[in-house]
Amino acid sequence: MSHGHSNMPMPMPMPSGSNSTYNYNGTTMFMDHMIMPMSFFWGKDVVVLFSGWPGFNRLGMYILALAMVFFLAAGAEILSLASSLKPRGLSPAVGALIHAVVFAVRIAMGYLVMLSVMSFNLGVFVAAVAGDTAGSFFLKYRELRASVNPGSNSAPKF
Repeated sequence: MSHGHSNMPMPMPMPSGSNSTYNYNGTTMFMDHMIMPMSFFWGKDVVVLFSGWPGFNRLGMYILALAMVFFLAAGAEILSLASSLKPRGLSPAVGALIHAVVFAVRIAMGYLVMLSVMSFNLGVFVAAVAGDTAGSFFLKYRELRASVNPGSNSAPKF
């Protein structure tokens, strides 16, 4: 039995022709002069979902990115209610199609939140958790309000 390190997996090499460096055991990858953190950090200089967005030294765009993550997370949580709704007056095929489309939108929103959190920015992480929490609160409040007022089907009033 060999106790050497010859069986350890090696990191994939970066494509040739790029100006990238890759530190396998480090905490940072350098890719085309952009630092990508490999652990959580706090700051407004981050890339969320799209290259160059929200950008660097742009506090307003960072706040917009946090709001987008918040509303994506809250929306995905609220759309989870759609799986329990039964469409009335529609054929089963149309009802199933509507359910499938809502499901696809909810899953896409969830994946966008997940990819945003993978920026490792604590502000983005907090916005995602807060959005999920707000969506869950909205649904539970609506459910509890309906149980107190059984005849009320309207949206909750805050």
